Amino acid sequence: MDQSFLDWPFFEDRHRELAAGLEEWAAAHLPVDHADVDAACRGLVAALGKAGILRHSGADAGEVLDVRSLCLIRETLARHDALADFAFAMQGLGMGAISLFGTARQREWLERTRAGEAISAFALTEPGSGSDVAGSATTAEKVAGGYRLTGEKTYISNGGIADLYVVFARTGEAPGARGLSAFLMPADTAGLGIAERIEVIAPHPLARLRMEDAFLPDSALIGRPGEGFKLAMAVLDVFRSTVGAAALGMARRALDEALHRVGIRRIQGEPLAALQMVQGHLADMALKIDAAALLVYRAAWTKDQGAARVSREAAMAKLYATEAAQEVIDMAVQLHGGDGVRHGVKVEELYRDIRALRIYEGASDVQRLVIARNLLG
Repeated sequence: MDQSFLDWPFFEDRHRELAAGLEEWAAAHLPVDHADVDAACRGLVAALGKAGILRHSGADAGEVLDVRSLCLIRETLARHDALADFAFAMQGLGMGAISLFGTARQREWLERTRAGEAISAFALTEPGSGSDVAGSATTAEKVAGGYRLTGEKTYISNGGIADLYVVFARTGEAPGARGLSAFLMPADTAGLGIAERIEVIAPHPLARLRMEDAFLPDSALIGRPGEGFKLAMAVLDVFRSTVGAAALGMARRALDEALHRVGIRRIQGEPLAALQMVQGHLADMALKIDAAALLVYRAAWTKDQGAARVSREAAMAKLYATEAAQEVIDMAVQLHGGDGVRHGVKVEELYRDIRALRIYEGASDVQRLVIARNLLG
C-alpha cells in the first residue's frame, strides 16, 4: 500500500515507527477467523493487549490521548480486518470517560482494558434516543450509598461479552442534556442483564441491555453529577475522527483490491485497467482517499496540538471519510463484476463493514448539523 502520506507534516517520527510496527504485526496476525464472533473479539483484545497496541487506547494519569496514533492504529487494523479495528476501538471508546475523567480507583479498570485483560463498552444509545442524547430516559435514582439505575440501552457494542460498561443515566440535576451522569458498571452488577443480542450485516458483539434497580456505589460515578453529557461529548470529540480513520483504512484496501482486479481481468484481449473509464474511476477513488486522509489527520493533529474542542474538524473528518469510503468500496465492488457480491470476496466483506460507520458515533446528517451550527454560531 502507498504509505507516502506518512511523510505529511501531521506526523512525527514516532508515528512513522508506530505505523511500521503495526503493519508488521497486522500482516502476521490478521485477519482472524470470524466464525465465532464473540470468541474472535475476545481473542483479538487479548492479542492486541499482548502486543502492546492497546496501550494507546487510554492515557496515563496526567497525560492526554494521542489522537494521531489512535487514527493510525484504526486505519491499519481496518485495512487488514474490520473486526480487529472494532476490538481496538471499543477498548478506547468504552473507557474514554475513565481515561479523561476517571479517579485513581476507576483507572484500575483502565489498566486492565489496556492490557487486554478486560473488555469495555460504551452504553449511551437507547431505544428511544439514538442521536438525541439529551432525550435519554434511563434513570439513576440517588439512594443511600449510591444510585439505582433503571432503563435500557441498545446497539451497545461488546454487549454480552464486556466486563464493564460506562453507562449514561438521568440523575435530574437539570432538564435535557444537563441532567445526565456517567457511571462505571461492572458486567456482574445485580440488576443488569442482556435483554437481546442483535445481529447486523457486519457481525460483531452487539446487544440491548436492561437495568432493573441496578445498584452502584457512589464511587461508580464518573466526574460529577450532571456532567454526563459533557463527558460523552468530550469522549466523542476524541474518537469521532478515528471512525473516519477506520473508514479510510477500508477505502485504501478497496482501492488495492480494485487495482489488482483491473490488472488481471481482461476484456477483449486487454486488461480492464486499459479502459479510460476504468482509469477515471480509479482516479476518483484515489482522490476521495487522499481528501479523506487530509481531513482525518487534520482533525487528529489539531486535537494533539492542544485544542480544547475539535467538534467541527472531527465532524468533517467523520462525515467525509465514511461517505467517501462507501463510494470507493461501492466502485471496487462494481469493478469486480459478479465476484464483487460473492460471499468471501474481500470487497463484498468491505461493503458490509463500511455501512455502519456512517451511522454510529453520530450519523452523517448529525455531522452536517454539527458543522452547520459551528459555522452559524
